[in-house]
Amino acid sequence: MLRLQRTVVIGKRAYHDLVTLPGNKPIVSSGPPGYSGVSGHRVTVFGCTGFLGRYVVSKLGKTGSQVIVPYREEDEARFLKPMGDLGQIVRMEWDIRDEKSIAECLRHSDTVYNLVGREYETKNFDFRSVNAVGPERIAKLAAECGVSQFIHVSHLDASKDSKSKFYQAKAEGEELVKAAFPSATIVRPGPMFGYEDKLLTNMAVWPIWWKLNHGQTKIRPVHVFDVAQALVNLLTHPQYSKTLNLPGPSTLSYEYLLDLVTSVTLQPPSRAPVVPKALANLLAKLGQNVWWPTLSPDEVTRRYIDDADTPGDWEAVGVEPSEIEAHAITYLRRYRSADNFVRPTVFPTRPRAVAADEY
Repeated sequence: MLRLQRTVVIGKRAYHDLVTLPGNKPIVSSGPPGYSGVSGHRVTVFGCTGFLGRYVVSKLGKTGSQVIVPYREEDEARFLKPMGDLGQIVRMEWDIRDEKSIAECLRHSDTVYNLVGREYETKNFDFRSVNAVGPERIAKLAAECGVSQFIHVSHLDASKDSKSKFYQAKAEGEELVKAAFPSATIVRPGPMFGYEDKLLTNMAVWPIWWKLNHGQTKIRPVHVFDVAQALVNLLTHPQYSKTLNLPGPSTLSYEYLLDLVTSVTLQPPSRAPVVPKALANLLAKLGQNVWWPTLSPDEVTRRYIDDADTPGDWEAVGVEPSEIEAHAITYLRRYRSADNFVRPTVFPTRPRAVAADEY
């Protein structure tokens, strides 16, 4: 009898367990919150195998959401399976040019994240096909399938007037997504750092390419965990038809970040010369003849473009962004020698104009 009463208590639901989103897909949660709970959300994350996508999937899985993870190569998505409870991570093969496979991936979802993007071109995909036409196709099919919420991740520096083709394509993608899904939420994060990033890790390996413009280009780096949490928070705090800017808390320079990498790794400063822009463009063009991604001419152009001086919308997503120094040792310790592996970390002095609070 006591066991039966306990079962009845667990089975109770309250009004807060039912959430109604625009459309015809109510969200009904059950069980305790967390990895083994059921949030009631079915979410599709396009671009789930990328740098940002893997953290979004992990955080969604910890909330008890069912996550559809479209993939192009089966082995690339295998590591996502343990991020959710049994049956909560659903892998589906897709192609950004195949509308049928896209529709199959999102037709049961109430929320769709589009994190698809690429900072370099290949013989099969140029900037526009990945960052503009592809997102438009996904947004159009999401609207046709009755998806309640569409969240598109762009870039802080997206602008049709930019000298960078990548930033131009990102801006065009925002317009096309808005036209196909008018209530879409556009998220513009700044350059992200974290495990396996292309910022701190790349600086530790190839400092010469970050000395372009004498390292004076301004950057607003943001922790990838903060951006992922902001995206997940949009499930419970939707910002319909909004454009949210998520830059880092401080404006820094490449020169300071190179000093930071040198100080944290306890390596001697790079003696590499400052490569002139014309020579960097020439070397980047020659590098396009190999079959692996190298520094592209458009990336050289971006190394001379300051990040947009736009206020952040972190309060709207309930996240307080953290400074890059708070995490630098986590991602750069592996570049230390064995003798210096556990030595205390000493940070370089920030320029007075961009000094941050002590932490």
